[in-house]
Amino acid sequence: MTSSTASAQEAGDTSAGGPAPAPGAILVDRELRDLVAAGSIRGAREIAPAQIQPASLDLRLGPKAHRVRAGFLPGVVPMEERLATLSTSALDLGSSDGAVLERGLVYLVQLEESLDLPPDLGVRFNPRSSAGRCDIFTRVLCPGHPRFDEAPPGYRGPIWLEISPLSFPVRLRRGDRLCQLRVHRGRPGLTTDELREVVAETPLVFDGDRPLGADETRFDDDGGLELNLGLLSRDPAGWRASLHTEVVEFSQEGAHDPDLFWEPVQAPGGRCILAPESFYIFASRERLRVPPHLAAEMLPVDIGIGELRNNYAGFFDNGFGWREDAEGRPGGNGTPAVLEVRAHDVPFLVEDGQVFFRLKFFRASARPEHLYGQDRQGASYQRQDLTLARAFRKPPSE
Repeated sequence: MTSSTASAQEAGDTSAGGPAPAPGAILVDRELRDLVAAGSIRGAREIAPAQIQPASLDLRLGPKAHRVRAGFLPGVVPMEERLATLSTSALDLGSSDGAVLERGLVYLVQLEESLDLPPDLGVRFNPRSSAGRCDIFTRVLCPGHPRFDEAPPGYRGPIWLEISPLSFPVRLRRGDRLCQLRVHRGRPGLTTDELREVVAETPLVFDGDRPLGADETRFDDDGGLELNLGLLSRDPAGWRASLHTEVVEFSQEGAHDPDLFWEPVQAPGGRCILAPESFYIFASRERLRVPPHLAAEMLPVDIGIGELRNNYAGFFDNGFGWREDAEGRPGGNGTPAVLEVRAHDVPFLVEDGQVFFRLKFFRASARPEHLYGQDRQGASYQRQDLTLARAFRKPPSE
């Protein structure tokens, strides 16, 4: 095959020989339930309906946490061999009190769920929002696969989660949900041209109540939107994690007074300086909405903007920020995105309106039966602004 023919086929040119392949897609809730029923996604305990979101499935911690001296790539070395050389102690997450994972240490937990994927389906993993907003660093390991946060098509085996609380000690229990998976077939990402067509049909980004058209929206070259930091319109402009706090009770909604764990951040003139290695919560200037037939992922922009680590938890299920009337017509002005940010090495100035992250959009296989936040038991982040994790009570300003 010549290089020109290969390029034409990759681009879906039917004149190069044969029809273009069907576009890839992320599977939605009814298909996730089918995978559970078929045993492609298995649980040591029955997988609960509440774990299944519009286009993702929450994963649960197993009964034991191994404290390890260092994180590692799974590679080809058996997990048992790695634990034998790196584990220093084990914590019982299955007791009624769970166990406290200390700030700055690294732990490894086998999840309740395992995979037996068919050859046409792959999986991506990401932290859940509540884990990211508690500054709990996580990444998934699939034994035998030398990359974090993914399982290749046809993967069969257990799932392990590396956990490192970076700002607060945190109490975790068996069954707590710190991460989630999404299942994809093919390449589900939209191209920039496809995303432009979506924006031309229905706005995805709002400046207050004003929808931004395609001519006002900044598209990148990879099917994403570039979006900005919002500081001027909020008081406080953000939150900074305090040092030397008590233990965060991760699974207890509204357990903590935020003043005991967070310091308000002011941004006079729309500017503030981030202290090195401190953890911050900010929000986007724009308001976002994700249509029912799409999902999205928050990604960092080019590291050339500075030494920042942001967006630990960045997956947006179908319907985030979306409103519909009784006839199914879209309405509302979306919901801000919450940003988890850490500066490295040196103090770093950030400003209102600074390009701060990208939102990459993905095609879903169908409209899910339930959109994000719909019929959900307990709180969701559907109407968030500068919202902390569920373990913290809402500040009076919200």
